[in-house]
Amino acid sequence: MADAKIATYREFWPHYLREHSKPSTRRIHFAGTALATLSVLASIATADWRFLPVALVAGYGPAWFAHFFVEHNRPATFSYPLWSLASDFRMAWRRLSGQLDADLAEAGVSTR
Repeated sequence: MADAKIATYREFWPHYLREHSKPSTRRIHFAGTALATLSVLASIATADWRFLPVALVAGYGPAWFAHFFVEHNRPATFSYPLWSLASDFRMAWRRLSGQLDADLAEAGVSTR
């Protein structure tokens, strides 16, 4: 599917999960998403915009590290930036709500 353009978010979500097949990649993404979210909240709470660049580095830095050095693939952000960002938060929420394993299984990804 790397060469075929994905037309809908419904198609993208299973692709995104398959690109995050290793548990350590998902853990690193979760940590980065949490740090980015906390940075944005800190920016809002303090009215200090300097937390926003921290949010970008905290969110994308760990995620890209995980793709290049753990998963050994190209981040989906490069081809599908908005869907990828939405999926980072969706994956984090599904993990927190205990629903991620079912999504992974449906996408053909082992949960171990």
